[in-house]
Amino acid sequence: MILAFQLVSFTYIWITLIPNVCAASRIRMTHQRCSSSMKQTWNSKQETRMKKDDSTKVRPQKYEQLLHIEDNDFAMRPGFGEGSPVPVGIDVHVESIDSISETNMDFTMTFYLRHYWKDERLSFPSTANKSMTFDHRLIRKIWVPDIFFVHSKRSFIHDTTMENIMLRVHPDGNVLLSLRITVSAMCFMDFSRFPLDTQNCSLELESYAYNEDDLMLYWKHGNKSLNTEEHMSLSQFFIEDFSASSGLAFYSSTGWYNRLFINFVLRRHIFFFVLQTYFPAILMVMLSWVSFWIDRRAVPARVSLGITTVLTMSTIITAVSASMPQVSYLKAVDVYLWVSSFFVFLSVIEYAAVNYLTTVEERKQFKKTGKISRMYNIDAVQAMAFDGCYHDSEIDMDQTSLSLNSEDFMRRKSIRSPSTDSTRIKRRKSLGGHVGRIILENNHVIDTYSRILFPVVYILFNLFYWGVYV
Repeated sequence: MILAFQLVSFTYIWITLIPNVCAASRIRMTHQRCSSSMKQTWNSKQETRMKKDDSTKVRPQKYEQLLHIEDNDFAMRPGFGEGSPVPVGIDVHVESIDSISETNMDFTMTFYLRHYWKDERLSFPSTANKSMTFDHRLIRKIWVPDIFFVHSKRSFIHDTTMENIMLRVHPDGNVLLSLRITVSAMCFMDFSRFPLDTQNCSLELESYAYNEDDLMLYWKHGNKSLNTEEHMSLSQFFIEDFSASSGLAFYSSTGWYNRLFINFVLRRHIFFFVLQTYFPAILMVMLSWVSFWIDRRAVPARVSLGITTVLTMSTIITAVSASMPQVSYLKAVDVYLWVSSFFVFLSVIEYAAVNYLTTVEERKQFKKTGKISRMYNIDAVQAMAFDGCYHDSEIDMDQTSLSLNSEDFMRRKSIRSPSTDSTRIKRRKSLGGHVGRIILENNHVIDTYSRILFPVVYILFNLFYWGVYV
């Protein structure tokens, strides 16, 4: 019995435990397989990531190795120690001439400056013979020419949106460096013919550190190395010519240097100055001649006209001088304005002479006859000086005398007959019909000659002036 009971218990335990053990073993095997597959996937991803990182790390090193930047000392120029200077070609494309300043005697120019040279240290193998292009970041790691602008005041490289610098390296070591630059430089101007002048300006390029034994600077394509925009113009100048030239510059402490010149010729527009300077000056001179046709006894009219023209000429001269540099020689516009001012001043002096001689003649007439002729009547002279009008008769003088002595005028008016009033009206009509004759008869001989002499001399001066300067 006992044996049978043990057999039944063993059978029951076997039936209940065996399936659980098998399930547990299956779960354990599945877990092991999943963990091993996850480890394999993670390991493969890590290997892929490391390969990418290795490739990115190797890429810049590859360019540095191709250009041999770390293997060479680029503080030294190419070919140092070989006994020959490094040739550097220059090519310029002028984009615009921004401004010309006469006051500061300078100009501002924007252009593309290109350098060409060969540095075998930068050569690299290339099956397709393709060049590599870089921006400004590589320039600090290699040797580049140290070109500067002689007589420059201000200059800068454009940096919108990045610095406008391009570096192109060819497999054989040829290098192209292109810059976009704006430069303000001196222009030694000659204003002796201003504003009928032509100015010759130049921008000079030179190496700062390397003399002709170390660096040979030359125009890359000869005269064709200098190019300009087709429609380039200025407000006050015609651009007549652009040319390229070269030369040598000597410094006592460092020796001879190659120098390149960008030459351009500017011819000034004259129409602006004709309207603003010459035409007003001509009008003022002609206006001063009007005083020759005004009666010599009209002192206020002739004096005020002369002073006005003189002051106006002074204003024109001051305005022109304010916009020009303070040079120590006469300019063409100075000659014209000062001669015109001299003509205006002479018209004032002419009337002073006429007035003085008229007074002398009146005194001589008074000494000879004891009275003054009606032409030089004292009352007429006083009336003319007072109101600037000519009075031909005693009746007309009575009206003007009202301003000088009202009581005397009222007394005369009370005893005047109707026939006298009618005579006055007739004489007024006669005066109105013969104004030209009266003015001519009462003019001084100096006024008569001045009406012809002043215009003739001024016309001759204009013919000579424009013939010489134009």
